[in-house]
Amino acid sequence: MRPFVLLVAAIAALGGLLFGYDTGVISGAILFITKDFGLGRTLTEFTVSVVLAGCILGSIAAGYLADRIGRRTSLLVAGVIFGAGAIGSAFSPEIVSLLVSRFVIGVGIGITSVVAPLYISEVSPAEIRGALVSLYQFAITVGILGAFIVDYALARDEAWRWMLGLAVVPSTILIAGMLFMPESPRYLFKAGRDEDARRDLARIHGPDEALAEEQIIRQAATARVAGFEALREPAVKLALFIGVGLASLQQFTGINTVIYYGPHIFQLAGIGSAQASILATALVGVVNVLATLIAIFLVDRVGRKPLLYWGCAGMFVALATLALVFAQPHVEGALVGITLASLMLYVGCFAFSLGPIVWLLISEIFPLRARGLGMSISTLANWVANFLVSQFFLTMLARLGTPLTFSVYAALCLVTIAFVARMVPETKREGLESIAVGG
Repeated sequence: MRPFVLLVAAIAALGGLLFGYDTGVISGAILFITKDFGLGRTLTEFTVSVVLAGCILGSIAAGYLADRIGRRTSLLVAGVIFGAGAIGSAFSPEIVSLLVSRFVIGVGIGITSVVAPLYISEVSPAEIRGALVSLYQFAITVGILGAFIVDYALARDEAWRWMLGLAVVPSTILIAGMLFMPESPRYLFKAGRDEDARRDLARIHGPDEALAEEQIIRQAATARVAGFEALREPAVKLALFIGVGLASLQQFTGINTVIYYGPHIFQLAGIGSAQASILATALVGVVNVLATLIAIFLVDRVGRKPLLYWGCAGMFVALATLALVFAQPHVEGALVGITLASLMLYVGCFAFSLGPIVWLLISEIFPLRARGLGMSISTLANWVANFLVSQFFLTMLARLGTPLTFSVYAALCLVTIAFVARMVPETKREGLESIAVGG
């Protein structure tokens, strides 16, 4: 693994760290925001999910930005947006300004969620592309764990403003780092900046392989059909169906019920104090980080689909267990321990499967002429699904009950396994331009 490529991927992955921190920090902060502002259930749900409305807008804009101003500049813009939203959240005097600030943060997350894996995939050699794009998901898990640790450390003082405002630190690092990073060679060829593209291509692949790689990229970049017009092609339509399906199922299997409402779930299981429930959620966050390493080391060895099968099967077992134990009053004394173990299994299996591999696949399956747009639409579907899950989780618990709610998510894990088996191609060690969906 060339040090230069690793450095570029690591800096871009800081967008994932911000993504993880800003989505994870609300799980602890919301306990105190609700108390300070006197929020009811509906407004509490909206305070959590408003960031996702911003993500929807950001993901819509991201494909256009990435193709118009470049991958690198788009990540710089996202870093500025992150910083502005973090400062606004920390100093919000009332709920409306907090909601606006969280929405702004969501726009930054939406841009990053499209552009960062796109950028990393386009600067990565085929044989290590899976591992490098998985660094993005690893950074998300580190950001989530960091958020849980910050929540725990500040919970005693109920300092939710500090919880939200500290996101300005990684946003500053992202901006500073991206100032020194190169642009994607694929974007540069597409934009007609051939000399800049050749220089960066040689740094990524070495001078011997750069010429052959240039010929492949230029052939793909000169296709006459691009953008929305390319979406009419059968192969691109199929890729879009796969991308939207995977991105939606990643959320409909329930991962962000744990990320956003982990302390609430532990309180349902019988943990009384806010600080203790946040600590339990942080332990789940540790598993999230460690299990993502499995994907980094195995995704380019065993492939994408086997990890998806194993991960979804483990998630089903964990969710089915939660549904069963919450339906049994006589296990009340052991409920906390079983809940903790089940959520660790669930998050761990997600972390080496649907977590990183969905972002990897949607960065691989689209041809260059439709890659930015295809990723943008797929990511939009992800954020819409995320919004729906987070907005209505508490409502589902209230109306369906805890056992049936987890049963629904468990059933969707089985749907995901069937979808992967029928629709998803194996892209291990394939060059980006040689991946043929439906071919």
